Amino acid sequence: MKEKFIRFMQGRYGVDQLSKFILILGLFVVVISAIFDNVLSLFMYILGWVLVIYCYFRVFSRNVPKRYAENQAFLAKTYNMRIFFQRQKSIWQQRKTHHIYTCPSCKQKIRIPKGKGKIEVRCPKCGTTFVKKS
Repeated sequence: MKEKFIRFMQGRYGVDQLSKFILILGLFVVVISAIFDNVLSLFMYILGWVLVIYCYFRVFSRNVPKRYAENQAFLAKTYNMRIFFQRQKSIWQQRKTHHIYTCPSCKQKIRIPKGKGKIEVRCPKCGTTFVKKS
């Protein structure tokens, strides 16, 4: 059975970030349409299933260069948003060991270890000094 699946998937594009996004969006729209009961919910229900079907079309597609180009365009358009959330995740992971302060003059973020008392912080970008509690 596993060999049959492997043979079936040979030459297919597979799952990428755009496919995952479309699948999650489609399922979200279907669930939201199930919660509400009006004419718009029927349209949303159909739209959600169209998105799910399109996701599976992309996964099983044999036109790899076109699917790759679509995914690269998606990644290029969502780059800033993904970087923002990666930075927020990094800040959240460092919250127990470091404070992150913003320079009052140039708005550069500066990471200071916790537990050092009151310290004078020098901004590496503009050279401004200010006092903060670590």
